[in-house]
Amino acid sequence: MNRRVVVGLDGSAESVAAAHWAAREALMRSAPLHLVHAETWSPRPGVPAARSEERRQAARTLLRDACDELLDRHPRLDISAESFDGQPAPSLARATAGASMLVLGSRGLGTLRGFVLGSVGMAVIHAVEQPVVLVRAAEDTLPHDQGRHLDRGVVVGVDTGRPCDALLSFAFDEASRRGCTLHALHSWMLPPLAGSGFAYSREVNAQIARTERNGLDDMLRPWRDMYPAVDLDAQATVGPSSQQLLEAGSEAGLVVVGRRIRRSSVGMHIGPIAHAILHHSTAPVAVIAHE
Repeated sequence: MNRRVVVGLDGSAESVAAAHWAAREALMRSAPLHLVHAETWSPRPGVPAARSEERRQAARTLLRDACDELLDRHPRLDISAESFDGQPAPSLARATAGASMLVLGSRGLGTLRGFVLGSVGMAVIHAVEQPVVLVRAAEDTLPHDQGRHLDRGVVVGVDTGRPCDALLSFAFDEASRRGCTLHALHSWMLPPLAGSGFAYSREVNAQIARTERNGLDDMLRPWRDMYPAVDLDAQATVGPSSQQLLEAGSEAGLVVVGRRIRRSSVGMHIGPIAHAILHHSTAPVAVIAHE
């Protein structure tokens, strides 16, 4: 049986959009969908027990209404729901154990199109080693959008100097399931000398470009062989990686980035590229943890 898709639900418009995105993803994978709501409602000093019971009942109502709405739109969906009394990050991490992915909603940056990754979202990303997908409550991901997220292409950022099977496996698998183009983007920067007023010759620049392109082709070759039906668009471009990915992903159905798993308990860094994509992407973003 395919592993379930888990979505965190808190009643916000963003989490509702995430639930609908996750429902379509679960159907595409022939996998069950599991809704999770987590918050601390245990009685605390000075808080009446009745108040805690009200919040617990509100959580049950939230999950029941969400299930009804999703089943009304997707009658074939295998759906379940669960609420936790506890902090969201560790609760969602426990619920996601053994799942194929976790889907979360994230609010937009005011008049800018992008994500706000708050402390809870950041904590969840670091607590979960399965893929985490961030979805905004934007026009292109609201419930009425039935199929566009499947056919707009998948964009993945790759670093030829640090091969990552987990990242490419997820990206190729998503493109294969969706039947869409996979845009694999490797960005590189000219050596410092080239940007200090001493331009390299055209031949030297061309040689650097060929080397970068060959490295990308070498990295992708085994994946081309494993997924021959995937329409692969591989590009090696000059410029900042985050900027190149944001431009390439502006019309994508999904942008895929990696983050290194940090075993240290100090800090929760996800890397500058993933950080930039999460905060400014107009498309859903999948964060893939890897060693």
